[in-house]
Amino acid sequence: MTESTLSALTIAPAQVVRGSGILSQAGPLLARLGQRPLLVGGDRTLAVAMPFLQTALAGLSAATASYQTDCSEAALTALQTVRLQHEADFIIGLGGGKALDAAKLLAYRAGLPIVTIPTSAATCAAWTALSNVYSDAGAFRYDIGLPYCPDLLLLDYDLIATAPQRTLIAGIGDAIAKWYEASVSSGHSEQTLIIGAVQQARVLRDILFQKSAAALQDPGGADWREVVDASVLMAGVIGGMGGAQCRTVAAHAVHNGLTQLIASHGTLHGEKVAYGILVQLRLEEMGGSPLAVTARQQLLQVYDAIGLPRTLTDLGLGNLRLNELAQAAEFACREGSDIYHLPFTVAPEAVMAAMVSTTAPTVTARRTPADSSPHEVNA
Repeated sequence: MTESTLSALTIAPAQVVRGSGILSQAGPLLARLGQRPLLVGGDRTLAVAMPFLQTALAGLSAATASYQTDCSEAALTALQTVRLQHEADFIIGLGGGKALDAAKLLAYRAGLPIVTIPTSAATCAAWTALSNVYSDAGAFRYDIGLPYCPDLLLLDYDLIATAPQRTLIAGIGDAIAKWYEASVSSGHSEQTLIIGAVQQARVLRDILFQKSAAALQDPGGADWREVVDASVLMAGVIGGMGGAQCRTVAAHAVHNGLTQLIASHGTLHGEKVAYGILVQLRLEEMGGSPLAVTARQQLLQVYDAIGLPRTLTDLGLGNLRLNELAQAAEFACREGSDIYHLPFTVAPEAVMAAMVSTTAPTVTARRTPADSSPHEVNA
């Protein structure tokens, strides 16, 4: 008799409520979790979101706290001080990825319930049991897996609609990466839930390919809502089902490397990740995958149609010095990096070459029955 292994998955928030105008009706849902919430967000997002929450917070003793600019250990220490002063009995995170990551980590360390309210569709952070931690200067340091997803996720389309369109475009880029990374790291798994997660990532990619352009032309419309759901919710489902085995690969590793450069801090997470997908595909081409060529050329067309960055210049990084490019590539290749989930050896020099050639023309190798790329796409 063999010893069984305990496997715990943090698949989804305990409750997800979505729709237009739902925040004004959320009072009973919040009161169920406590009476003294601490609302954590950025200064701007708190100002934008508070009018949507006034009715729901009536009767509760609420306080607000800004995480400043990054989910850093210093910011978390300051938030902890405010939490103790307010005697908060649950946390509400409001904002984009960094605000929600800070709120989730604060709640976890305090042993308190957590509510996430995304103010844009830029990431799936409102769903996930994960927080990324940065330096005070905005450089990625490490991520922390949490033992549970949020207790409550409130997605109000009216609030999301107040965000700049650029945030949704970035969210599309971040969500598309689920397919290009999960299919590499887990595409040959025989585990049922991993197979399900990878196939969901493929469906997610196809939905975004089909609906993103129309969604951006009609903010608030039917396609726009579907793309918001895909970027915030469905992307979260994939990470939850796949767990640690459905990993990020080079796209997020390149993002992490770019955050080491101050010049990159004006770009959004999903913009850097979207560019990182192209870098990953170039690396796969260098590693001998002919179908990665087709995938990259298709992505370049999609990016051009919806406004995602295709090159360092598009990211505002066209004037990087060689030592800065090397710094980003070396961090992407640091020990323990997700880039090593690629099925071949990667060196910083190869990453640098890929980073400056994301739009380079490549002769497509003739496909044979033996070719098996996870990035094959439907016509």
